[in-house]
Amino acid sequence: MSKKYVMGNGAIALGALSAGVNLVAGYPGTPSSEIIETVAKYPHDGTYVEWSVNEKAAMEVASAAAYCGARAMVTMKQVGLNVASDPLMSLAYVGVKGGMVVVSADDPGPISSQTEQDTRRFAEFARIPVFDPSSPEEAFEMTREAFAYSEKYKTPVILRPTTRVDHAYASVDCPDSFTAGEYEGFVKDSKKWVIFPRLSYMNHAAIEKRNVEIGADFSACRFNSVSGSSKKAVVATGVSFAYASEFLKAYPDVRLIKVGTPYPLPESFLLEALAGVDEALCFEELSPYIEESLLKLIGKHKLGITVRGKLTGDVPPSGENDADSAKRIISRFLGLETDHAAEDMSGAPEPPARPPVLCAGCPHRASFYAVKRAMKGKKAYFCGDIGCYTLGNAMPLDMVDTCLCMGAGITMAQGFNHMDGEAVAISFTGDSTFFASGITGVVNAVYNAADMIVCILDNSTTAMTGHQPHPGTGRNLMSSPVEKISIEKILLAVGVKKVVTVDPLDLSAAIAAVSECALIKGVKAVIFKSPCVAIVRPNKKCAVNSEKCIGCLRCVRELGCPALSVKDGRAVIDSNLCTGCGLCARVCPADAIGGDPS
Repeated sequence: MSKKYVMGNGAIALGALSAGVNLVAGYPGTPSSEIIETVAKYPHDGTYVEWSVNEKAAMEVASAAAYCGARAMVTMKQVGLNVASDPLMSLAYVGVKGGMVVVSADDPGPISSQTEQDTRRFAEFARIPVFDPSSPEEAFEMTREAFAYSEKYKTPVILRPTTRVDHAYASVDCPDSFTAGEYEGFVKDSKKWVIFPRLSYMNHAAIEKRNVEIGADFSACRFNSVSGSSKKAVVATGVSFAYASEFLKAYPDVRLIKVGTPYPLPESFLLEALAGVDEALCFEELSPYIEESLLKLIGKHKLGITVRGKLTGDVPPSGENDADSAKRIISRFLGLETDHAAEDMSGAPEPPARPPVLCAGCPHRASFYAVKRAMKGKKAYFCGDIGCYTLGNAMPLDMVDTCLCMGAGITMAQGFNHMDGEAVAISFTGDSTFFASGITGVVNAVYNAADMIVCILDNSTTAMTGHQPHPGTGRNLMSSPVEKISIEKILLAVGVKKVVTVDPLDLSAAIAAVSECALIKGVKAVIFKSPCVAIVRPNKKCAVNSEKCIGCLRCVRELGCPALSVKDGRAVIDSNLCTGCGLCARVCPADAIGGDPS
């Protein structure tokens, strides 16, 4: 045994490994990505680990392992749980044999997501237990405990960390190497493992009965606690408990109630913890889940307790909590005279606004610019997707009209085409997103005779979430190099009329490819293939010849590259940022940009 200083995601991974996990599968998504990367990093004898093509695939792979009696974990971010919801809902009814933990990392803020959805709601909807860690250390312990609960009650269990828990650091005690536990194997029983309506009906009744038992079990769980004895209570969960606990160190008499297992609600624990309380503040992130649960509990038992929180406007209805908001909100609730809001105004200047931007030298910039040039003067719809290339919406490119969810760009472009046949419908999809959820959309386009251009921005990695491999990279997490899956062959196999592969940094060829496809009816595809500049960084640089520069600033105005700026009315290039992609040189009408002579 030794102490390991790890990120919260690393703590979850080590918790699973120390619990003898046999299989781990998932799809990368901030803030959850490092869980699987940590599992792959540490010696793990007998544990299979994979990046699946999407969250649904990961859930189904893990479910089969759990049917075998093995311990399985599946990881994703909160929007990924939407993708995996189909198998999860059925798993809740069918149940499992081995322990199965579903890690769904929520993203209050949101910091890097489309939504602020609350996985606790999903757990209640699916009727499966959920653990809500308040720190990396607790995430480690809860992961181990979740496997035990899963096996005890034959159900998947959700672990719901949030961004600040996922990305915080702490020390945990665990072995230096790990060995997967033994398992029985799959025992065929169609009456149990093949879901039918009659079986679902019977299992639903059993689930509701079982959840009452789990709630009673949770009431004695070490992850729920109470301190202090005042008539005013602060009820907190997740990382919000950590903020509340830190502030209330100065007020030890204030009753602080932690709910680490929000569903099924630990009713007996809460009734005991709330004894003698007149007023309770629910301090939580995202939805008023605990607040609503307390209101139901108080109504059920006819308790005279006033509940405050998001529903009463005492806690903000959206966004994440932090130490300052805990100080401000709890002080107001307790009626403290100290003006903590004023204390927070330290006089420190606001940090400068730093909007997200495509990296200098990113090939996606060239892809967008090529399409923009090819479509100049034409009516066109540009449907984006989830990934680095979502940033193509920013000025001056302004090339993403829509972005809904993973894979939606391809199918939304079809909808625009069917509604407005006079316009050119174009979608932008990354290589990883294509494998995750884009193939179905292409099949739908061909089948339903859409007229559109599918642009695949292939940078040979999953760049947005940390450069994880995917089926097109030729490697996975478990073996030596594997067969690359060709995007071009898939497109041709499903009936795409024309597929052109081009280097987007060859600007004239890229413009010509898009222009050619625009003249052809049906589904066409342009694969813009150039590696992510963060993993294949060129050694060369570009520089502006100030004597040749005419000050038109076309390079600056049209590309928006962070390496380009203006000085004394002339374009200049920051050599610390430039990667030498040469796109600006191809745009310059005065031939004033070339290689750095130094």
